[in-house]
Amino acid sequence: MQLPLESVPNFSEGRDTETIAALRSALDARADVLDVHADADHNRSVFTLVADDADLVDSLLAGIACARDRIDLRRHTGAHPRIGAADVVPVVPVRQGDDGRAGAAARQLAQRIGEDLELPVFLYGDSAPGRGPAFFRRGGPDELQRRIDRGELAPDYGPRRLDARAGGVIVGARRPLIAFNVNLRTDDVQIAREIASSVRETGGGFPGVRALGLALPSAGHAQVSMNVEDYEAAALHDILARVEAEAAARGVGVAGSELVGLMPAAAAAAAAGAMLRIEGFGGSRLLELRLMSR
Repeated sequence: MQLPLESVPNFSEGRDTETIAALRSALDARADVLDVHADADHNRSVFTLVADDADLVDSLLAGIACARDRIDLRRHTGAHPRIGAADVVPVVPVRQGDDGRAGAAARQLAQRIGEDLELPVFLYGDSAPGRGPAFFRRGGPDELQRRIDRGELAPDYGPRRLDARAGGVIVGARRPLIAFNVNLRTDDVQIAREIASSVRETGGGFPGVRALGLALPSAGHAQVSMNVEDYEAAALHDILARVEAEAAARGVGVAGSELVGLMPAAAAAAAAGAMLRIEGFGGSRLLELRLMSR
């Protein structure tokens, strides 16, 4: 049985409930929206949806068009870096072996965004190995446009000039990742940045972990915001333990953690097995996953 493809589009709006509802309505017309996570401090909404390949592309195109029409980056403020109203749109294989389907759908989507919506599109992830969202986001939309003008990079599809309101779109196929945040019992963002540096891969931390330290003014605390790109190489319970230890070394406690969107059952199983001290426990020991794999 062929499983659907998944997408987890990130839109640069987490405060305007009418816009978030409009985005959901646009995406829901051709796909099943499984989860919506909106955050006012990040000023960002993350949708999780599934559909077959053609319907997923159509659904995402409708959502991106809605974001282009309703979100104005010139008036946007928020803790999370971004280069577009529809900032990053990954296409994710639900089952191993469907990478080719995800890659083909991502390229079809990228081409249609460029042609139909006339927005510049930048490929990332498995569609452009070695380039992640941070490669395009550093310095924001203005710096990205300067890099294009200097000839340092070019959009893969669409015009060479970012849209004044909607910016550009980062599109690509990638493996499932886990967006995992840890909230600290402090509003000192420097502490969050130091901890983020210690857990991210580029700082000598966990493989496949991207981390930022962010201030969340309305929530009243700082946050270590992470993308765990390989949950088999970097288990969530180990990452949390490191964050707790680094926080304690700085005299700070952990208030709790937060999952953005959905996570693979195997990652939850690994964490449960570690907490329960069940030797060799993993996704293969879960009834539902065994049934799905038959």
